[in-house]
Amino acid sequence: MNRRLFLTSVALIAIAPQLRAESFEITLTEAEWRARLTPAQFDVLRLENTESAGSSPLNDEHRAGQFICAGCDLPLYDASTKYDSGTGWPSFYAPIKGAVGTKDDPGLFGSRTEVHCRRCGGHLGHVFDDGPAPTGKRYCMNGLALKFVAA
Repeated sequence: MNRRLFLTSVALIAIAPQLRAESFEITLTEAEWRARLTPAQFDVLRLENTESAGSSPLNDEHRAGQFICAGCDLPLYDASTKYDSGTGWPSFYAPIKGAVGTKDDPGLFGSRTEVHCRRCGGHLGHVFDDGPAPTGKRYCMNGLALKFVAA
């Protein structure tokens, strides 16, 4: 890969969150999102960054309830679908029906499938095909993108 192509690729990856063409039910300005979210939540939900593995207190959340979007409070995952994937991020084998959307997430080292809130478009994490039964999926989520509501 020549230098120009490499630098162009890096630049496109850096601005990819701003290039989103989707429209969502909840659409706020950057200033409105920044007022609503903590700086760390903004980095994950709006800039598609990833929190450090093992940093989320939601890893140790085992009560009945729901995990909701930290951006718009949409219920995303039932606590009964949460499991310990050993990755350091809250993981689920299935979202609540109709709660999330996905898209290709190309990168320098291959493509993944990004998961976002279907209502506000907030970046939640990624889904992989190495999860447990019954779905075989691992929805590996950033704890900063979620809030927990006990049943």
